[in-house]
Amino acid sequence: MTLRSDVAELLAGAGILDVDVDDAVADEHVRSSAYQRVVSVTASSPRRDRDRDRAIVTMILRDPIEIVSKSAVVALVDGIAMQVTGPAEFQQWSAELLPEIGRLKAEGNREFIRRRVHDWLFYLSIEDGHVPTPVELATVTDWMQRLLAEESASPAVLAVLAESGNRKKTRNVAKNRAGSRRLSAGP
Repeated sequence: MTLRSDVAELLAGAGILDVDVDDAVADEHVRSSAYQRVVSVTASSPRRDRDRDRAIVTMILRDPIEIVSKSAVVALVDGIAMQVTGPAEFQQWSAELLPEIGRLKAEGNREFIRRRVHDWLFYLSIEDGHVPTPVELATVTDWMQRLLAEESASPAVLAVLAESGNRKKTRNVAKNRAGSRRLSAGP
């Protein structure tokens, strides 16, 4: 397997015909953009083919520039998380992916992806009706807490965030959104 054959296969598999493979091989910025397009097509595909997803991740992780491959895998995790029907489906999908991240040399990059998967499992469980405890909330990143504060429609979740969010900004966003939800709900 060569970088050129991996890039060519990824582009062809995603139906992306307007990227010059040689340009992508020569320039990590072009390649990174191509990977982002590949994972976008993959994530938005209506049918989850875990074997194909794992093969895509394997090819991307062979890229010689680790930050390029890590960014693409994170984008795929984010995209899949937004498409699944719930935490069980995402748990099953991510269980197939996580062994592949061992290909990353830097432990920090591997840990970042593991944490992102954990964050999305947490998010999906909340979307499924779970109200986290402050202890559970402390297990997710500041990024996920902020996302929940900005997007959650649950007054109970917003209350936990307003009280126990890691950052003052997150607590304030949750408090303000919880207050405005009460006002819009009426007496």
